Amino acid sequence: DLAVAEANARGAKITVVYQDDKNDPVEGVNAANKLIADGVKAIIGSVSSKVSIPVSETTQAAKIVQISPTSTNPKVTVDEGKRKEYIFRACFIDPVQGTVAAKFALNELKLKTAAILYDQANDYSIGLANNFKEAFTAGGGQVLAMEAYSTNDTDFSAVLTNIAKKNPDVLFLPDYYQKVSLIGKQAREKGIKAVFMGGDGWDSAELDYKTMEGGYFTNHYSADDPRPAVKTFVEQYKAKYGTVPDALATLFYDATNIMLNAIKTANSDDPVKVKEAMQNTKGLNIVSGDNISFDKYGNPVKPVAILKIEGGKQKFVTMYRP
Repeated sequence: DLAVAEANARGAKITVVYQDDKNDPVEGVNAANKLIADGVKAIIGSVSSKVSIPVSETTQAAKIVQISPTSTNPKVTVDEGKRKEYIFRACFIDPVQGTVAAKFALNELKLKTAAILYDQANDYSIGLANNFKEAFTAGGGQVLAMEAYSTNDTDFSAVLTNIAKKNPDVLFLPDYYQKVSLIGKQAREKGIKAVFMGGDGWDSAELDYKTMEGGYFTNHYSADDPRPAVKTFVEQYKAKYGTVPDALATLFYDATNIMLNAIKTANSDDPVKVKEAMQNTKGLNIVSGDNISFDKYGNPVKPVAILKIEGGKQKFVTMYRP
């Protein structure tokens, strides 16, 4: 809404048509078909990969440009290795986070040994864990332990006892804030002194900040990033909505501006011209990163925000390029 309002104030004539996919794959496909039947030229959405993947098959078949702001699964833009040329995303994909975390741990924090603890039934957790291990090892680090747990586990004594014996410099926890807080507390009780690290699943006001103190996590953006584009966006968003924008709000704003930039560059709303202009995006500055472009799979090439848990809150550290 904010991005469109700004564009229209500059003289654009953008009309937005809304459909609610209810975070359901079937509803999502129905919503996409309705929008396409109504004659829309481009689609922004959906939020979750489970909806964006089936919707992308519909929009690709109809040759309608789609950009998902927040769907991180690689399958959104690629089907069995084949690129869906009309489909893009504004967020980085899951594997990028594991790689960036590993490189930051090695190169900036000078941590040499690691243990990894992940959910064996969660694709998000598995993807981050595997990519962290690969990048950490390739960069000269040593992974001393890689342990899996089940989604419903609440007692991590056995695996943490094993990790404690190995005394790693870093404990990588690629899961969501509830589980990470629980594991972190038990890890400290076992005497594990490692630096905790993780991904954007940590980003919540409900993270146990006291337990996770001194830890680092990767994210799509930070409201405390000092770049002028971030400051301006945060101020405008707060003025309109009365709250600090989270990563999802920011990525929707960015996705809309990426789409509007492609339409402007193409000087057309013809989907063929728009998708070519979007694929050839170069040097675009958005809130979640400067100088972005797209790789051959429709993923943005951009930096990743690194945040530290310090003094009971999130502190912006840097934007780190993979």
